[in-house]
Amino acid sequence: MRTCVVLGMLGAGWVGWAQAQAIYTCVDAQGRRITSDRPIMECIDRSQKELNPSGTVRRQVGPSLTSSERAQVEARERKAAEEQARANEEVRRNRAMLARYRDQAAHDRARSDALALVDDVLAAASQRMGELDKQRKLLDQEMEFYPNTPADKLPAKLRRQIEEHQASVVAQQRFIADQEAERKRVNDRYDEELARLRQLWAEQTLPGRPR
Repeated sequence: MRTCVVLGMLGAGWVGWAQAQAIYTCVDAQGRRITSDRPIMECIDRSQKELNPSGTVRRQVGPSLTSSERAQVEARERKAAEEQARANEEVRRNRAMLARYRDQAAHDRARSDALALVDDVLAAASQRMGELDKQRKLLDQEMEFYPNTPADKLPAKLRRQIEEHQASVVAQQRFIADQEAERKRVNDRYDEELARLRQLWAEQTLPGRPR
């Protein structure tokens, strides 16, 4: 009875060991089929099959990659992830645009509102330029008391006022130029949006498209 128990335990251990044992098989670069009880070095650059003792495929292994190859794979994966992120962001932006602008009338109103803000600033800047023109006329009138007098010989106060006025004019001209450029940027942005929206609106009308 004791002998049977020992034999049974040995038999169970052998079965467990056999079930755990794996077989690796592959075809190397020379076309030879190789089989081993451990990963095969000759096939490190290609996939290997890990088999169960019964001969069925347990899993596919490899190929094992060098550090350079791993870096290339990781770079491809990063690029694919970035492209997917850009595509997801494009989808999100398109949905947001469609939710905001149901039709061109809504987009035209938004453009008009955005331009109105810039135009208000330009109007204030133009008014300021008018005030500077008036100041210049007053300065010119005062300079009539100093005919043929070089600029560096004018009274210090008048000379300072002229310099400050010139600096203000230059700053205001630069500001107006910036606002005019901003107006163009606003128009360009809305033109670009409108071109994209027309495509999206057209796609919504296609048969089978979700609304």
